[in-house]
Amino acid sequence: MTEIDAKIDALVPAWLTLPDIAEMFDIEVTRVRQLVKEGQLIAVRRGENRALHVPAAFIDGDKVVKGLVGTLTLLRDDGFTAEEMIEWLFTPDPSLPGTPAQALSENRGTEVKRRAQALAV
Repeated sequence: MTEIDAKIDALVPAWLTLPDIAEMFDIEVTRVRQLVKEGQLIAVRRGENRALHVPAAFIDGDKVVKGLVGTLTLLRDDGFTAEEMIEWLFTPDPSLPGTPAQALSENRGTEVKRRAQALAV
């Protein structure tokens, strides 16, 4: 849970606060913090009050986007920081096409994981 730079902030089209996600999931904010701690979500500090925010693309209604948790695990195992993971997930990849985050939301997680695994080689 770190503060991000302007480049990464510009890559992500929309952000949600932890209380926003708690409301969407119908759970307590402490449970959302636990999801972040467990690595199921990435939260970074941004804005004037440095509140924790999660990219909105990581949320699908009342759950985490399918395939995100596994992708985050692969990237973390490759030594990526939270900022690097967000940058990678929101940087366009012509071989997908679109961004890895878009591909995950379109249920193309296998393609995204394959590219994440290739980063380790």
